[in-house]
Parts: sequence; C-alpha cells; structure tokens
Amino acid sequence: MMDVRIENLKRKHATLDEEIGGEVQRPIPDQAAISELKKEKLKLKDAIVSLQEA
Repeated sequence: MMDVRIENLKRKHATLDEEIGGEVQRPIPDQAAISELKKEKLKLKDAIVSLQEA
C-alpha cells in the first residue's frame, strides 16, 4: 500500500519536473510559475522521503 503511494508521488514529481523543463524552454519563461512548480516538487520530494523512512 505504501509503495503505491510512493510511486504515485514519484510520478507527480516527474511530471512537475517535465513542466518545469517546458517552462524554462519558453522564449520568456514565467519565473513565478517556475518557482511555484519547484516548491510543489520539493513538497513531493519531502513526502516521498518521509514515507520511505517510515
């Protein structure tokens, strides 16, 4: 059960990584959007680490 949750979080983390990459490649990247995506990605990473240590 925990493994499924961790995998879902990892997928969301990878999706955010792709979104950040896409935004960075735009001619005029939206720095505010990038910042929010990075914050969300960090929250997911923290959640993943927390579940793996449990």
